[in-house]
Amino acid sequence: EMCIRDRLSIANGTSIINENVWDNRFRYVEELKRLGAQISVDGNIAVVEGVKTLKSAPIKAVDLRAGAAMIIGALVAEGTAEIENIHHIDRGYEDVVEKLKGVGADINRVLFPERESVAKAL
Repeated sequence: EMCIRDRLSIANGTSIINENVWDNRFRYVEELKRLGAQISVDGNIAVVEGVKTLKSAPIKAVDLRAGAAMIIGALVAEGTAEIENIHHIDRGYEDVVEKLKGVGADINRVLFPERESVAKAL
């Protein structure tokens, strides 16, 4: 559902997502909004208004599934996006950067000595 929301954010029209399983599932929406997604949340309902494009911005993976959503959002965004807190992604997706490169994604892992490694989707 999280990864689908990335695609809905650039689809034509309005989409409505109803989350009935997990509380706080929409906590990563603010990160997608930093990329330019137009999403409003009211309780367990998210309303996604499609936009033409997403724009790169620094974003954070707040958990495992949100991290995958951030990767997809960053890959479809124009420009270079940096994803922080990628330890969430690493614990659930083995060699994700290499696998995505294998299917043509323009993505790199960059290590910064003073902070956690950051994945860059160009």
